[in-house]
Formats: sequence, structure tokens, C-alpha cells
Amino acid sequence: MKKLIVNGGRPLSGEITISGAKNSTVALIPAAILADSPVTLEGVPDIQDVHSLIEILEIMNVKVDFDGSTLVIDPTKIVSIPMPSGKIKSLRASYYFMGALLSKFGQGVVGLPGGCFLGPRPIDQHLKGFEALGATVDNELGAMYLRSGDEGLTGARVYLDVVSIGATINLMLAAVRAKGKTIIENAAREPEIIDVATLLNNMGAKVRGAGTDIIRIEGVTELKGCRHTIIPDRIEAGTYLSMAAAMGTDVVVKNVIFEHLEGLIAKMEEMGVPMEIGEDSIRVLEAKNLKMVSIKTLPYPGFATDLQQPLTPLLLKAHGEGMIVDTIYPKRVKHIPELVRMGAKARVETDMILLEGPTKLKGVEVEASDLRAGACLVTAGLMAEGTTTITGVENILRGYDHIVEKLTALGADIKMIEVEDK
Repeated sequence: MKKLIVNGGRPLSGEITISGAKNSTVALIPAAILADSPVTLEGVPDIQDVHSLIEILEIMNVKVDFDGSTLVIDPTKIVSIPMPSGKIKSLRASYYFMGALLSKFGQGVVGLPGGCFLGPRPIDQHLKGFEALGATVDNELGAMYLRSGDEGLTGARVYLDVVSIGATINLMLAAVRAKGKTIIENAAREPEIIDVATLLNNMGAKVRGAGTDIIRIEGVTELKGCRHTIIPDRIEAGTYLSMAAAMGTDVVVKNVIFEHLEGLIAKMEEMGVPMEIGEDSIRVLEAKNLKMVSIKTLPYPGFATDLQQPLTPLLLKAHGEGMIVDTIYPKRVKHIPELVRMGAKARVETDMILLEGPTKLKGVEVEASDLRAGACLVTAGLMAEGTTTITGVENILRGYDHIVEKLTALGADIKMIEVEDK
């Protein structure tokens, strides 16, 4: 078991470079198996979710070479075998193998996905879409059995009842080799969807409209390998921008796409955080006398649900009363009791987070219950007086590439230790 030890109160300064997007990478890796020759992904984050996906590929006889930022996937000798539920349980995005296997082999067996528990996140929209394309889906002993029948998948019009990033991507993967045209309506518009569509098109697919709410896909018979550079991780960027605003004197966050962060930047500007926006970097200067704001998460281009937890500690430095309402995952509130133990004036009322600031935080032992709650607690630890010990570090490592090294380079006093699991 790992723990993070954070000695708070140290000012941050210097430069930090953002890695490739986790939420893109975990879809791009399953997408790569659709090719008939090697796919090279550049800017791959060195995170636990990537290593879990690599293990799944290797079990499927896919040759993989990962040097820490470049991942070469050679699917030429891939075999379709049942997905090991142990690995599937360790990360939610493993469900993208459903669409990929269905597209590649016309069948697949996938254990039900895991990942952070943020309340119910049903995959009914994925299954509805697969069935619209002509697949049969059976849940047998906790695994999803997908079959396309003798005729294979056929293009169809699919209207998603709720805007779902996962369902949009899974249907894209399933539809790229289906016969005829598929139209996905009420599609999610996140940058990661455009990234996946770009890879697929570079492989020879015909995907149009990614980034809008209607995606049109003309099925093709074959896809070839290619080289693709992953977009920067907007959630990692937002996390470090929040840390820089909380504890920075002069921090430059590099490899960012401003347009992907407009919801967050607008809120930070409203709070009074001084920033200089560059072409692919954002400089955060020392923030004083911050004003409290309220936040409501919404599908892109609204304020990202994945950023409400990382931003919460910064709000605790601001003057006034504020509120956070997460319309995507209302149960995403597990960071609040941990912050309260550190001295935060915060509470949860019927899934609304109510905050009062400014409050001084003190170091205690806290638990990272999920990935973004972990990022929140790291920021709180940097702000706190004394030493903060964070358990549940495995959740943080699922999505943050070299977080200890990156923060140490900015001047933080943070280290990871191994302890015996009781």
C-alpha cells in the first residue's frame, strides 16, 4: 500500500508540462486494435489505467511496446478471448473493448467495468446503441456477451437519451466497420471524442461531426495503422492550475489547449486569480483576496465534473459563501468529509456542496476515495499547515502521471512511501 506525505505551506513556482489526456488514451488504446497493422500513440501518460489496458492487450496476444510516453500497439496477431474481469474491474474505461471487439470480431465477452464509484453509471446507452446496430447483448454471470450475428453490424440512427461520453465513443468504435451509415444523435462533444475520431480517420475510417451533437459514420471494410499524438489532459491541466492558484507565486503550466479549459478559466478569473494566457501555456501569478464563486457542472463545454473536486480546495481560500452542484455525478461528494477533517467549513445538503471561506486547513490523515478526490486532497495538503498523509494513493496514480515528481519540481514537499498493507 502506498501513502503520500505532504508537508504543506510551501510556495510553488516554476514550470510544469501536462501529459496526454487520460480520458482520450483509455479509448484510443482499445480503438487501436481495429487496425490491421501497428498503431503508434505519442504523448501517452504513464498512469496505472494505461498499464492495466496494456495487460489486457497482452492477454489478447497484441504486441505492445511502451517507453513511458510512446506506445506502439501491434494487433496483427490479436485473438478474441473473454476479457479477464479482474482487470476490467480495475478501470471503468475497459468497456471500450465492447465496441472495439464487436467491430473487429463480431463478438466479445467483457466483464462489467469498474473504476471510481461515483454513484450509478449505467451502460444502458452503450447497449441500446449496439442493439440498434444489430448486435445481441446478454448479461451472463456478470459478463456482457456481445454478438453481431452472421451478417455483422449494420449502420443505424441512434439517439442517446442522455449525453454520454462513454456511449458516444463505444458506438463510434462499433460503427466504423459496420455496413452503411450510422448517425449518433445527442452525442457528447468533449475534446476526447474529437481525439478518438481523429485517430479513427487517420486509420481510414469516415467519421464526421465529432465535437458536435450529431456524428455521422460511413462504415469501411478495413483500417490501417498510423501515428497519432494525444491531446493534452485538460483535467490534469485544471488540477495544476488550481494548485498554482492556491499556493503558487509564479507557475507556468505548459502543453495546454485554452479552449478545452474555458469553463474553469472563467471561474478562476471570476475569483480574481491573475493569469496570462499564452498560445499553449497558462501562467498563474500569486493570487490574493480571492472571491468565492458557485459552480454547476455540465456536459462540455460547461464546467467539467472531473474538475469540481480538484477546484474545491481553492474555493476554501476565497471570501464568502459558495455552492457546488454536480449535475453529472451528484454523488461526487466524498472529498467533503475529508476536507472537513482538515478544518474546512463545508457540508453536503441533498447532493449540494456548501462552502464558506476563507478557512485554514491543517494536516491530518485522509483517504482518497476516488481519482479526482485524491487530486483534491493533494491540493488541500499543499495548502494545509503541518503534515497531511493521504491513503488510497492507487486511485490518484490511475490518472496522474508522475504527480510527485511534477510537484517536487515546483517546490512542493511531497513524497510517496510504501507501507505494509494490514
